[in-house]
Amino acid sequence: MGSLVAALASFLDAKANEGAWLVRIDDIDPPREVAGAKAQILATLHAHGMSGDEELILQSSHHAAYETALEKLWQQGLLFVCSCTRATLGPTGCCIRDCRDQARPQTVEGSLRIHVPTGTHIEFTDLVLGPQNVDLASQLSNFIVRRRDGLYAYQLAAAVDDFSPHITHVIRGADLLESTPRQMFLRRMLALPDPLYGHTPVLTDALGTKLSKQTGAAPVNNRLALDNLRFALAFLGQPKPDSHVSNVPDLLRSAVANWRRACLPK
Repeated sequence: MGSLVAALASFLDAKANEGAWLVRIDDIDPPREVAGAKAQILATLHAHGMSGDEELILQSSHHAAYETALEKLWQQGLLFVCSCTRATLGPTGCCIRDCRDQARPQTVEGSLRIHVPTGTHIEFTDLVLGPQNVDLASQLSNFIVRRRDGLYAYQLAAAVDDFSPHITHVIRGADLLESTPRQMFLRRMLALPDPLYGHTPVLTDALGTKLSKQTGAAPVNNRLALDNLRFALAFLGQPKPDSHVSNVPDLLRSAVANWRRACLPK
């Protein structure tokens, strides 16, 4: 349900602003991918009246773009090979040993991290949460862009994929707010422009834990699509649809017409 809430928010925001809604599957971590997950995601979106306006985007088909980005960052002297294990990393997951000073070539086994210079501040105005100012260097002096196993890190992939001449807005859950400065920093180093960002409230359980497959949340029942959408709209603080609305297309049309970012809970 948490993923459905986030999808609905981005769908309504795109449609209410006469934009196209794009669907991307972030499938860059094959070892953790659940069999049939892609088809299930698309089926759930379809059951709830949401389909992408353009061809489905798969991150797994963008490896060449990620490799080009890494090469540009390496040539700028921004990357270093890190041989640390989880046990030797700092409390925020940063490398706190002397890996950056070793000047190892890319061919050496290890993860690739990007150095964030002291004093690096990332500022932006979130479409939902307002002005943001993050001292990225103090929070994450370095972070992974390619894992030890050779897989591309989410921050790099998202930073590259969120750049496109026709991608103007990224509306997503507030659980990804802390990722945004890292992705903006990467695009800054790659001389790429940023889209506008809006981070919507995240659905949690009674203990405040985000509802997700990692926390054992139950899958959405597609047979209850109308009820699911009504619940999601209420959670997002949107006007309640008329009680006589009895099908998904009509409910979505009403929701698009009444979509208000200002109503989103902060």
